[in-house]
Amino acid sequence: CFCYFYLCQIDLKTAPADFRFPTTNQTRHCFTRYIEFHRCTTAKGEDSVDCERFAKYYRALCPGEWVDKWNEQRETGTFPGPL
Repeated sequence: CFCYFYLCQIDLKTAPADFRFPTTNQTRHCFTRYIEFHRCTTAKGEDSVDCERFAKYYRALCPGEWVDKWNEQRETGTFPGPL
């Protein structure tokens, strides 16, 4: 598939505004969405479509390096958050 820049429509979305995080610093919002996603998959299973929105949110908000680090910490049992 080849796409010319003037013919392509790119639909970019991010997580919706959340009243719990009113400031422009979205660090806590990112961390909370990451935790919500993993709590959801624990409760409903890895392939649950209900959890996909949390995945989209944390992927839109969190830097990849943080997610990589948190995934590694979860695997080793040293993740600092309440999962």
